[in-house]
Amino acid sequence: MAAATAAAVPAATAAEEEARLLRLEDQAEHGGGGAWEYLCLARRLRARRPAHVLRVGLSILNDASARSRLASEQWTLYEQVAVAAMDCQRLDVAKDCVGVLSKQFPGSSRVARLEGLLFEAKGEWAEAERAYALILENNPFDQIVHKRKIAIAKAQGDMSLAVDYLNKYLELFMADHDAWRELAETYVSLQMYKQAAFCYEELILAHPTIPLYHIAYAEVLYTMGGLENLQTAKKYYASTIQLTGGKNTRALFGVCLCTSAINQLTKGRNKEEEGSELQSLAAEALLKNYKQHAPSKVPLISSMLKNMKLS
Repeated sequence: MAAATAAAVPAATAAEEEARLLRLEDQAEHGGGGAWEYLCLARRLRARRPAHVLRVGLSILNDASARSRLASEQWTLYEQVAVAAMDCQRLDVAKDCVGVLSKQFPGSSRVARLEGLLFEAKGEWAEAERAYALILENNPFDQIVHKRKIAIAKAQGDMSLAVDYLNKYLELFMADHDAWRELAETYVSLQMYKQAAFCYEELILAHPTIPLYHIAYAEVLYTMGGLENLQTAKKYYASTIQLTGGKNTRALFGVCLCTSAINQLTKGRNKEEEGSELQSLAAEALLKNYKQHAPSKVPLISSMLKNMKLS
């Protein structure tokens, strides 16, 4: 009970902050003040609202007295407006902001990253690659730049290059579970299922209680096929059901599909599978879920389970 209450507090706080951001946004765009407060909150929440940030930010930058009152904070605003302008394809504004920052901070790697982003926004991939290569010469562990190189490869549709960059990135930052997941999904898109399975194994070892990794691993194994893979997939579908309190419909389907596929491969020779109650419980749970949430689909589900010889 205490844990649930503790989890509810951050959620409530996040909702309150989001509501406050929207209030300040409306206020700032209608001349009611609070522009700088809005921009600071948008940065802190990492809110992706480029059109609004661009309008509000320019209203300050174009006002010399308002800009001077910010003192050194004005450079943070130039950066924020530059990124928002790139998102909105206002490349003229982005170029001006980056130019001001480059003049103020010559040789800054942070400004160099912005220059690389501007090349990306223009679609000048080779120029962006060169800009990032220069940054990495001075700091091979610049995490943001490594991520930008991955993004460039994906933007050009070169998934094999993206895989190479992701592997190099993970050699340096092996604890980044988002990168492991991205690599796994990229391998799946390339139909490299064994490599994808390895990535999900790493994720499950590092985060054993996240059901998303269990079900993704199960689906890769199911796709690979073969008796051993199907049996393991069934176990990970089952662990997903356990971790979600039996509420993951996809995992329930997975157990049924694995059971059907295993039965076809073994033709009833697998006594352990025949004696297991897991598939019948999964089938019952599926029917119960559909009766509650989509009763019109119940005949279809019943027919499917019957064809699988699970009901």
